[in-house]
Amino acid sequence: MTGTSLFTHWYFHLPNFILAALMYTLLGRALLGLIVPPDSTNYIWRFFCRITDPVVAVIALATPKAAAPVVVWLFGVVWLFWLRVGLLYLFLVLGAVPKVS
Repeated sequence: MTGTSLFTHWYFHLPNFILAALMYTLLGRALLGLIVPPDSTNYIWRFFCRITDPVVAVIALATPKAAAPVVVWLFGVVWLFWLRVGLLYLFLVLGAVPKVS
């Protein structure tokens, strides 16, 4: 891919990047949640929580209330992964995926 491909296909790269960033941040939150208490004042923990709380709220609607928070976070990683796969498939069907040269 050339450097201009990033800008000419922004409609594919931007949503994919946002979903990937959320997915990996949620995975980081799940890993940090194993060693950091939930009410920690650590600025890194607060950042992970602030960024991923909207995603966790949506995932919590489809997850049983009895599930531990770390399970909800891991389900969020899986849901975001499949959302990225679905986005790629949609762009493949539409013929709008950037071509590798």
